[in-house]
Amino acid sequence: MMPEVTHPKPDEYAAKLQAAVKTLTARAEVLIFSQSCHSVAEACAATGARPEDFVKNICLITTEGSLVVAIVKGEDRVNYELVARTAGTRRVHPASPEEILEKTGFPCGGTPSFGYPAEVMIDLKVMEMDLVYTGGGSENALMRVSPAEILRVSGGRLVSIRKAVE
Repeated sequence: MMPEVTHPKPDEYAAKLQAAVKTLTARAEVLIFSQSCHSVAEACAATGARPEDFVKNICLITTEGSLVVAIVKGEDRVNYELVARTAGTRRVHPASPEEILEKTGFPCGGTPSFGYPAEVMIDLKVMEMDLVYTGGGSENALMRVSPAEILRVSGGRLVSIRKAVE
């Protein structure tokens, strides 16, 4: 039986994100864990952070087939109609895991906020946070970064895209 690795090596996707962070001169830290960070509960256990410290990157496909990434606080939901209107398209739908991998180069569940071509929309509420945890390239990695840095590096735009609480 092998002992648990205390400093896990990044898998190919987390390593790819680390390279993108360096290339883009992003002020961000890719954190690699020995356990899954796929769910908020798992990510909180791995980092010691609170659920409200996370943002999610919702990958959407426009009517024309383009990728839009909607970034909202972890507890918020995306208003697809607002995203479509802002993107200047009739409709958007959630990307399938295969589309996410094809368009971003990262698997579903680990998709980072930047590092691939996409139209990025960041909800205004995200900007109220100092630091956030976001996808780190794979399900065993997270990235710690400021929302301002996500905005700068992604070339995204600030919009109100979260769904009103019903």
